[in-house]
Amino acid sequence: MIEHARCPYRFLGLVAMWLAVLSVACATDGAPDVVLHGSLQGSDNHSYREVPFDVPAGVNRITVQFEYSGREERTTIDLGLEDPSGFHGQQGLRGWTGGSKQLFTVGAIDATPSFAPGPIQPGRWNLLLGVPNIRASSNSAFTAKIWFGHPGDPAWLPAVLNPPQRKEPGWYRGDLHMHGAHSDGSCPTQSGEGKAPCPLVFTVEDASRRGLDFIALSDHNTVSQANDIRELQPYYDHLLLIPAREITTFQGHANLFGTIEPLDFRIGSKAVPDWNAVLKQAADLHALFSINHPIRPNDETCMGCGWTPAQPVDMHLVQAIEAVNGMDALSPIYSGIPFWEAQLNKGLHLTGIGGSDNHDAKLALPAPGGSTPIGLPTTVVHAEELSMRAILEAIRAGHVFIDVQGRPGRAFDFVASQGGREAEMGDTLAAPRGAAVQVTMHAKGLDGAHAQIIVDGKEYVPTGDLSIHSAEQALSFEWPSDGGRHWMRANVRAADGALLIVGNPVYLNE
Repeated sequence: MIEHARCPYRFLGLVAMWLAVLSVACATDGAPDVVLHGSLQGSDNHSYREVPFDVPAGVNRITVQFEYSGREERTTIDLGLEDPSGFHGQQGLRGWTGGSKQLFTVGAIDATPSFAPGPIQPGRWNLLLGVPNIRASSNSAFTAKIWFGHPGDPAWLPAVLNPPQRKEPGWYRGDLHMHGAHSDGSCPTQSGEGKAPCPLVFTVEDASRRGLDFIALSDHNTVSQANDIRELQPYYDHLLLIPAREITTFQGHANLFGTIEPLDFRIGSKAVPDWNAVLKQAADLHALFSINHPIRPNDETCMGCGWTPAQPVDMHLVQAIEAVNGMDALSPIYSGIPFWEAQLNKGLHLTGIGGSDNHDAKLALPAPGGSTPIGLPTTVVHAEELSMRAILEAIRAGHVFIDVQGRPGRAFDFVASQGGREAEMGDTLAAPRGAAVQVTMHAKGLDGAHAQIIVDGKEYVPTGDLSIHSAEQALSFEWPSDGGRHWMRANVRAADGALLIVGNPVYLNE
């Protein structure tokens, strides 16, 4: 037995004689907390073996990766998990994969299919091995790597459970706001004669069909959809599923991305007096927080929808604003863009994002006064890879534009440069007084439209033509710096003035 001083727990107890080696390591850089090595022989054929390991207090997830040798000799090892109450305990057998899975997780809220979520009790747990076949002359060595999760861990940990869907940097397209059966999403029933809570698989399938790269499943005040995500994500290996929730209160709504940990949303209660109490919880969870549809009524037509905090809010604890919700960019009344720009003018660096707020996964066209299809609008993110961590980091950094109409062929970027330095959307650029800032934009799939430049919330009209005449085109202009603090971004508008693209700012002299 090897014990590392940095680990906040000890592996206790004796191990069965056939368990050869046990080591414990801290879970840094993705290293497992426990590594078990053992072996099986021909005499173990048609038998069951328990492999014990101890779980310390404060753990809310167990993740196991199991490997063994001898497959070429038809050795087969089935795998299960027992909690401290034993096989016949109330929830003792937490799952059984047979030989179908070599990696699984069991958490308080979600689990790999064939395993049951629930409380993770401290104490002696067992891997349960079944041996349907090992030849009399064969030997099989196995290794079990075990990771322990803890409250407050981001949802992308342990990393072994969340490999990137794609490893290359690029612009990834997604929808950050939608609802299904786990809250108030509904769709036509099989017969078409009524509506019922809409199974999550329909949302995921529609997003996949529309060519999206990621979606966030943001049901109201719940993360029960995380268990469905565990089932669906391995199959949908080109579509990243991000667990989220819409924090739904009497004083506004907000999305919380990248955590499935409990969060008390009861604003106005003794435990949660105001939005700041919620924001501090979110910060402790390393989660991304976005205010949803801020300019909405807060009355019987849309109860709690508008951002109407009763007490001042520390907006430094907010990372994003849903500047475009569904089709509201077309509305001078409900558009969130003026609210977002007002925060930018206060010196806050808040990323503008979009979300469909879809409530019917089978919806093909916008419903008058109601839900919009998945991907309308689309939030397009420049990330180092397609993974939950990278997408959320890129949103936090502001490397984002909003495709208002959600057209897959459209692309846009905005880069400012001065003195050999460059800044993309979300970045900061130093520009001394008298310096000329060179701005370059690339537009694709936007022919017939034109770029509109916004500086500090007001339209800036540069010299030169910002019309887009071809399917793919570069545009550029110079902006004279006065050395002061500013933010600058671009919209793209159709010939009739309709908003097509909403870009995030470059910040100058921050």
